[in-house]
Amino acid sequence: MFRPKIPTMPTPTGHVSPPAVVEPTTIVPAAQTPPPAPVAPASSRPTVQITPGTALALVGGGTAVVLVVGAVLVSMLLAVAITGASVAVCAVVLRSLLASETKRR
Repeated sequence: MFRPKIPTMPTPTGHVSPPAVVEPTTIVPAAQTPPPAPVAPASSRPTVQITPGTALALVGGGTAVVLVVGAVLVSMLLAVAITGASVAVCAVVLRSLLASETKRR
């Protein structure tokens, strides 16, 4: 019941030809000419020029993103720290309650 059933190898049917013998050949390198350098097509899109106003806007936007992400990460860290402290206080209270109950008996 627990033994695996190994399939048997099927026998080939039809005409079976012997494997062909491949003889090695020598490769003679020919004089190669380098391909012509491709010419870059002219771009139809206008080039983007950054003015001082757009650079200032980009720096301001990046600073705002960094400050927002930092505030979110700090608040998450603070939430984890407060949760850990409250769990520790609950454990101390439960321990003292259980210890005082065993002393009464």
